[in-house]
Amino acid sequence: MNTQKLEVKQVRSEIGRPHPQRKVLAGLGLRGIGSSVLVDNTPSFRGMIKKVMHLVEVQEKTS
Repeated sequence: MNTQKLEVKQVRSEIGRPHPQRKVLAGLGLRGIGSSVLVDNTPSFRGMIKKVMHLVEVQEKTS
């Protein structure tokens, strides 16, 4: 069964960012620059990613 996943990698710092953006990064499981996580490709995760798009890089993965 092919499930779509998104690999999210943090490439910019959360320093100086508003508190809600910091909470979104923590909610995604990102802990700092260079950290990456694999999340499901669902509307809720895409909405979270959209709020911090300027801080992360995203790639589609099939697993």
